[in-house]
Amino acid sequence: MIVFDYITLEQAVKIGSDRRDVTVGLTSGIPYGESRFPLTPEGAGQLVSQGATIRIERGAGAPIHYSDGAYMRAGADLVSRAETLRSDIIVTTAPLTPAEAASIRRGALLITLSPVILSNPEFARALMRARVNVLAADLVSDGEHRIVADILHEIDGCASIAIASAMLTDLVHGKGILLGGVTGIVPCEVTIIGSGMGAIAAAHNAIGLGATVRMFDNDLYSLRRAGRVLNHKPIASALHPKVLRSALEDADIVVVTPTAKPFVAPLECVDTMKTRVLVFDLTGRPGNAFPTLSLIDLSQSVSTQIQASDSRACYYNVGCRVPRTAAMALTNALTGNFTAVKEAWATPASMATALRPAMMLFWGKCVSQSLSRILQTPYIDFNILSSGN
Repeated sequence: MIVFDYITLEQAVKIGSDRRDVTVGLTSGIPYGESRFPLTPEGAGQLVSQGATIRIERGAGAPIHYSDGAYMRAGADLVSRAETLRSDIIVTTAPLTPAEAASIRRGALLITLSPVILSNPEFARALMRARVNVLAADLVSDGEHRIVADILHEIDGCASIAIASAMLTDLVHGKGILLGGVTGIVPCEVTIIGSGMGAIAAAHNAIGLGATVRMFDNDLYSLRRAGRVLNHKPIASALHPKVLRSALEDADIVVVTPTAKPFVAPLECVDTMKTRVLVFDLTGRPGNAFPTLSLIDLSQSVSTQIQASDSRACYYNVGCRVPRTAAMALTNALTGNFTAVKEAWATPASMATALRPAMMLFWGKCVSQSLSRILQTPYIDFNILSSGN
């Protein structure tokens, strides 16, 4: 008889966990001309390492020049658009159709930018009916600064001057000139409305290229801070009508950034501005500052050239021209605050203080005063509403 002796061997055990405690879906903004995709492959890898299942719509990374393969190698799942919307947390920089919003499960957390919600009322109403929680990333605040908003404004300010410089050097549609920095040649003049992060970034870049910069704002404390940051190199002034009119008449580039009271250029000033003046609206309300100028959406137009039929034009959606830079900034914000985001999804009523000002809908109820005015629906203070849950 043969006897077998069995020897017990230790089996190697994998250290760590494959548990995925939350699913994060990211939709493409391409159908809406939105090129800023909010996650790089490196960022996807970081979220996967934190225990998240990442679902990315196929082809969504194309505008920032990342392939589907790059995301797959980072551990993300490439899925259909519908599958991304079945996630616990959904991140998008573009609106969804009402039907898509209705397909989001009740209690899911949608992270987007406030203009996406505020400029698409039907989208917002569909989210209310679906009882979705909505957080606007650009409204996240540490009490003093809006973290995401500041970096996006900074990108817009830098991009506006970079684009304007390229347009001015164009031989056909531009003037074939540099902004400045050449001995014996009078530099271009840049007029900037506002003195926040976007205005400072635009002024810094324009000064670096040798332009003469004039900055206007009626918030004198903000104007003083901007002057100190820029070593008082811009010519700073309150919005005095006569001084402003002169600056607009001489300007080769005008950059309008957010101000406490929305800026609207006097109509008589617009008529005396230079032909081929380049106007960039960074306020999120394109067309309000210069209502008589034709609008050119930089997220839609193939070229940054002024249309031949227009002597003056106003450009907006500037950040869409540098989507990869924006993607890296948004990735930093998402990965750096992912623990707080997960907690906001799991227990929205007890979310972190920094996220509370960013909530727009809480289980379908409107907790944003701005959104309530647009939808003409009752506003409920989030702190009161969450304390009762």
